[in-house]
Amino acid sequence: MSVAFKVDEDLPVDVADVFRSGGFDADTVAAESLLGFPDEKIWACAQQAHRCLVTADKGFADARSHPPGSHCGIVLLRLPRESRASYVRLARSLVGSLDAKRLAGAMTVVAPEGVRVREG
Repeated sequence: MSVAFKVDEDLPVDVADVFRSGGFDADTVAAESLLGFPDEKIWACAQQAHRCLVTADKGFADARSHPPGSHCGIVLLRLPRESRASYVRLARSLVGSLDAKRLAGAMTVVAPEGVRVREG
């Protein structure tokens, strides 16, 4: 099973490049002219395109609103101090250890301490 990704506007576009260089299909909210759109619209577009949303927005991590198994997947990148280079490192750590089948429908949290996957 192949997983495609949509990278939210709160992350550097370099994160999409990391997924692409790992052999994955990845697009960005910016490339689709969705900058500034409400989260609900971004979410709907990601789901409509059957893409796992990659974001730093903790609002998407609410399992009551986005229960695992009810969507195409969410990857939440969490950093204590945000920077472009740190987000790229987190994305590389995920892509380097990625079992894409586990991400579909799951809530995945990627932090410097490791990766947690909550499947539905």
